[in-house]
Amino acid sequence: MNKDIKPILEGWDYRAGQTTVRKVIGVDGTEKIQLRLQLGLLQMEASIRPDGTRPYGFESLLEYFTNVIDKLKKDGKDDQFQLSEQDCADIRDEALQYYYRYISLFDLGDFKGVVRDTERNLKVFDLVKQHAKTDADKFSLEQYRPYVVMMNSRSRANLALAENDLAAAYKSLQEGMDIVRGFFQNYGQPNLAEKSEEFRILRRQAEELKDRLPRDPLEVLRDKLATAVKDERFEEAARLRDKIKKLGGE
Repeated sequence: MNKDIKPILEGWDYRAGQTTVRKVIGVDGTEKIQLRLQLGLLQMEASIRPDGTRPYGFESLLEYFTNVIDKLKKDGKDDQFQLSEQDCADIRDEALQYYYRYISLFDLGDFKGVVRDTERNLKVFDLVKQHAKTDADKFSLEQYRPYVVMMNSRSRANLALAENDLAAAYKSLQEGMDIVRGFFQNYGQPNLAEKSEEFRILRRQAEELKDRLPRDPLEVLRDKLATAVKDERFEEAARLRDKIKKLGGE
């Protein structure tokens, strides 16, 4: 069998600065994701661990170490568990696999897959931060948290938009911005939050959505009340005030 991958790449050119990705069916009949690189391609499994392996018989190292911690927790010893430097290096390598997959899925419009993989990597960040043996390892992944949060929030928003639920989409973006703010606040740099690229991307998408959202009924009534008072239509203003109170407004 000729193992040259040139026939696979013919007609599928690499585009600098762009994510070039596609889904294919593998020889085993399962779906694969192929990411075009300058010197070839990267092929990943579509749902299980991207490289298709099962470390220690588990779907991933995250599941393996979570299982170890759960067993220790039954004996009240989970606080003694530590990830070695090699454990952390292996976990980071694994997280990188999921990163390549979720950026590919985002480009393909598979937002459910992006939510799944980003939530998974955020759990990895928490695991390492809580259990790594050294401080260097504890914070080795934290720098990427705002980016993963952004990708998760944008994907949840896109799923909501597919259902024409503008309010849920807007809420997802707002939640992402709040988490990014909290991240910088926790590290003593609150002023950097709104300057970060992740926050700006989320805010830009939220602002685009805000103009399409139906107005809050209370907001509409308050505007009418202000106009009635300005025009000295006090009876109408009183009725509007009562409506506002019934809806729970000030």
